[in-house]
Amino acid sequence: MSSLTGVRVNLFNENFLNESEQDANTVLTELDKGLRSTKIGVQCEAIVRFPRLFEKYPFPILINSSFLKLAEFFLNGSNLLRFWVLRVCQQSENHLDKILSIDAFVKRIFMVIHSNDPVARALTLRKLGAVSRVIPEKQQVHHALRRALDSHDTVEVEAAIYASGQFAAQSRSFAISMCSKISDMIESLQIPVPMKLQLIPVLRHMHHDANTAALVKKLCLNLLPKYPAESFVVAIFASLTELSARTLTGVPDQVSLLLEAISNDQRKPVRAQALNSLNKLAEKQCVHAWPKSAIKDLISKAYSCTDATEQYLFLGIILKLSDCPLTCHILLDQYEEHPSVLDLCKNCLCLNDYATASQSITVLASLVSYADQNNKPQYITVIMEIISLHLQSLLWCTVRDPKHSGDLRKILACGIRVSAVKATFGIELVTTLAKFLNDDVQYPPANENAMCEALGSLCSYFQLKKYAPPSITEDEEMETNQLREQRTNPVLKNILLFVRKLTSTVDRISSQEPSPSVEILSAVALQAMMGCFMPTKIMKTFEQNIVCKTNQWTQYRIARSASRYGQHYLAAHIYLRISRSTVVDKLHFFLTGLAQLAQAECILNYSVPYEFMHENYELCENHVMRSMPMEQSLPLMQRLEMAINLYWQALASLRASSSPSHPFTFQLEFIKLRAQFLQTLHSAVTIKNAQIIVPPPAIAGSLAQNSRDYLQKFGHVTNQLRKLVKELKVCEETFGRLYKSAFDADPITLEFLEIVQHQCALFAHIVETICFASPSEPPDFQAIGKCPETMYLVNCCRRMEELSKSIPKESSNNKTINNFHLDIILAEIEVITKTPLCLPRYFFQVLQSTQIKLSVSPQPRSDGKPVNVQAGSNLVIKVEGVIQHYGKKPSLFRSVDAVQLSLMSKLVQTPRPPGGELLKQQNDTVTLTQIVKPQRDFLSGNFLLPISSGGQWQVTLETFVIDENGIMWCTGPKNSMLVRVLDDPAKQQAPAPSSQTRRF
Repeated sequence: MSSLTGVRVNLFNENFLNESEQDANTVLTELDKGLRSTKIGVQCEAIVRFPRLFEKYPFPILINSSFLKLAEFFLNGSNLLRFWVLRVCQQSENHLDKILSIDAFVKRIFMVIHSNDPVARALTLRKLGAVSRVIPEKQQVHHALRRALDSHDTVEVEAAIYASGQFAAQSRSFAISMCSKISDMIESLQIPVPMKLQLIPVLRHMHHDANTAALVKKLCLNLLPKYPAESFVVAIFASLTELSARTLTGVPDQVSLLLEAISNDQRKPVRAQALNSLNKLAEKQCVHAWPKSAIKDLISKAYSCTDATEQYLFLGIILKLSDCPLTCHILLDQYEEHPSVLDLCKNCLCLNDYATASQSITVLASLVSYADQNNKPQYITVIMEIISLHLQSLLWCTVRDPKHSGDLRKILACGIRVSAVKATFGIELVTTLAKFLNDDVQYPPANENAMCEALGSLCSYFQLKKYAPPSITEDEEMETNQLREQRTNPVLKNILLFVRKLTSTVDRISSQEPSPSVEILSAVALQAMMGCFMPTKIMKTFEQNIVCKTNQWTQYRIARSASRYGQHYLAAHIYLRISRSTVVDKLHFFLTGLAQLAQAECILNYSVPYEFMHENYELCENHVMRSMPMEQSLPLMQRLEMAINLYWQALASLRASSSPSHPFTFQLEFIKLRAQFLQTLHSAVTIKNAQIIVPPPAIAGSLAQNSRDYLQKFGHVTNQLRKLVKELKVCEETFGRLYKSAFDADPITLEFLEIVQHQCALFAHIVETICFASPSEPPDFQAIGKCPETMYLVNCCRRMEELSKSIPKESSNNKTINNFHLDIILAEIEVITKTPLCLPRYFFQVLQSTQIKLSVSPQPRSDGKPVNVQAGSNLVIKVEGVIQHYGKKPSLFRSVDAVQLSLMSKLVQTPRPPGGELLKQQNDTVTLTQIVKPQRDFLSGNFLLPISSGGQWQVTLETFVIDENGIMWCTGPKNSMLVRVLDDPAKQQAPAPSSQTRRF
């Protein structure tokens, strides 16, 4: 038995926060058992689990009851328990607003302030400071803090100082009243120096009143000569900077004070604090208040500085100044003076400190980007000479050293930024990186990945140049034809070098090791070949040297890149290869669905029978990659039929792989809409065939005259084309609904959906100009494509517009529908199908996930049963919800600003009268809408639902999200319940009420 005494038994379920196993009440009950334990260790363990409980279930009732329990423990427990309760409050700051019984909570805590134990009083003061945001104007707490500052116990005074800082940040009245008290304590000789250093940071919160801020500023300036010690000067500079940044009026004086300190004080901590404070004042909200002379003085001091570390801090300040157009213009205007910002950057680039040199390159890249945006070519030429002279030498110096991986990334980012200004510089950078990667040198993995990522960014830029509309500038007229061909995509010129590097990298690593460089270089190669056939040599290299020698995760990522950049042939082969070796059913169906999708796109684009690809890769390769005669290709009708069948099979496979935790909502809807769009194109092809089989009837002319529709004389084809217009507009609307439901999608995916929606509208307008006498206005679309995939799709829409210009211009009375018009429609379909579909990123990766979980009351006693309501009374519906975020960055693309709750009730069944005859169905619908603002990811709303008559009602609650830009998203969820209104027995003999329609 003695051997078991040292073993700690965990009384809690380790998975107690798993929603699929327990609800919030069960978890709270389990923690309550731990709180009532007689062992102090178990009690502490129960207390420290509360912050995680609040994050998982942020409901006000649960949080209120939990904090009241913790307050009871704070009142009656030991100092150890009080300490852990304090830590819970500090970690759960976002949920303090949900405490409903705030007075009872504060009363239980405040009672400990009268304890004879100074440690208990100190913990109470810190606890009050931790909850200051919900009790900022509690006068008794303010009085307790003033009294605690006069205590003779050091622990209590330090706790009071901490709480004073917390309340001063929240309460204007407290900050003003405590200003004189804090200043007297700082100037008092009885207060020890360490305590004065704790009091000075409290002054940064005295910004609520202009007079108080001026008084605090004067006090701090008077303290500088009195306390010249290093720690005091650093603390005073930090507090004055925070105060000036919040008031803004003291920014010029503070900048002058800090620059003066840099000149006169040689102590490194003081100079470092002064530079960090200037960096704080260089932010966007303060930078406009900088005097012009201060910028010149800053550059002069930076130029004369000999310490590389301090020069790095100087350059950080100048980099922030260059981000503001006003101060950046001042920096460029002073480039002819000495020393200028260019002289400073040249000086820093000649140092052996690569961190400072990379920071200098970053400043120059920011300046040249501003000069390009504001059309200042004289500055661009001067700055580009400096960058071209030093950037490649910096690359040579940092690429082989693993210690300089961060500096290398910064230098490459600057090179990419400068390439957007000067395309020739980007060509040189691509060539340099290609030489680096193909040298027989084993670079550090981090540096190799950085170079591969830089190539990916450069490839994206040149792909955009490739698909951009043609425009010739004065500089381009001076270029040779060879240089113009290189500008199309210099990455494509070095594609064989990249593939050779891929082969050497795969041979070097183990098949079980993940290799980011292989994945990135594969994506670069696939992106460079987007829109064209992959050469046989490169295809064989992928098959023999990359796919067969890497692990399955790397293969999947390569296939994903192939799907994103329209190389569906390689993607289909890899998906099929992986699906045969997986043992998990859901993964097998998922990969099979992706393979079927890729096969469908291959059939549309390359005219390849999918049996070749499915059974024999070599035969398929030879069939696809050689130059195929037109007579061997499949007809358009057959290609569409095969692709549609494969798309429906892919939809079934992905449905089999979905689960409640991973529903694949976007993926399933996207595949469904793509199949419906292809079905619509298939219907358009049948119209051409039907025109030959079904000629206009003999009475077509009479029908056209009677209907006053001149185009009816062409018979069946007119109605079919008009039906096609309706189907295309339905496709446009469904893609628009998918766009509205993709709240968590990245901007490129949203742009992709927007362009696809425009493609449907454009095709509908082209058909409409043929089959209607007076067509509507063409759709207006301004998207230019922010990435190669979307630009490629925009280019397809441009080709469709150019092709539509061949439709002859005819008056409304002389319009005809003949084979030439239908051939144009078929040509438009060929343009659409021959453009490889680049699957959007959101199809594979969810970088931001936002979910809303609702709790609606009242709830029926059992599922499927209605909620009973007495006749003559309204139904009160209470809605509570929690916004849950998943992912590394919860609001990466957009955040939830408000939530619209829409409640609709509809009468679905009327009561049977006493005589047995059924009443006429009433059309009674009530719609209520309410917009609520979430508070700390919690929302609450109430509805008073008027019900006019008896019977059974269907009540549906739908949720819409409103982002920070005011855009509404149809994200859901959607809840429904049945409500039964019980009839009044006294009114059963009354005649049936007349039907009416009410809308609220």
